Amino acid sequence: MTGSEAPLIELTGVTRVFGSGAAAFQALRGVDLTVQKGEFLAIMGPSGSGKSTAMNIMGCLDTPTSGSYRFQGLAVEQLTRRQRALLRRWRLGFVFQGYNLLPRTSALENVELPLMYRRVGTAERRRLARETLALVGLSGWEKHTPAQLSGGQQQRVAIARAIVTNPTVLLADEPTGNLDSEKGNEIMVLLRSLNEDRGITILMVTHEPDMAAYAHRVVRFVDGKIQSDAPRAEAA
Repeated sequence: MTGSEAPLIELTGVTRVFGSGAAAFQALRGVDLTVQKGEFLAIMGPSGSGKSTAMNIMGCLDTPTSGSYRFQGLAVEQLTRRQRALLRRWRLGFVFQGYNLLPRTSALENVELPLMYRRVGTAERRRLARETLALVGLSGWEKHTPAQLSGGQQQRVAIARAIVTNPTVLLADEPTGNLDSEKGNEIMVLLRSLNEDRGITILMVTHEPDMAAYAHRVVRFVDGKIQSDAPRAEAA
């Protein structure tokens, strides 16, 4: 099913095994998960629970050992490495705990980077990057390098870089992990506004219950399996 009723993301019986023989480690043990377009999902769990592995699979950075991953009805595990890279480029945006900005490059140039991969012309690239920096509250900071920005500002640049291509899904891995609670909440308010105002589906890995409270659903992983999947109020 690839019509409008198809889930945006659907994992069915997904397993992921690293290594082989006696050294094999089963990171995911038959995970079933469905995400509808426009949802804001928080993924929680202790270290080694499988949450980051599941995120990597949904972000097309890894493939299941067995099981199925469908994105808008497309069987992702059947795609070639190049096809998965194109899916990442055109449909997905990524935000990481460590920002991952180019250190000697301005905020504007950092945000332009994904558009360069799409071969967008210079004038259009600059216009989109400026508009997106304004959207995340950084008008006037375009020429500043990461070293001239606070942690919260760097994460805003990273978010701008992730959404400048207007992705269908934004995957955020511990996006507030390096920030104090005030800056962390500012980032979460921004993410929620992107979800509500622009309709971007957000998948966020976090270990902080206060940050997970901004999501619609909270999915908890334990020992490679989903222990619970509940709306925010029930999860709390």
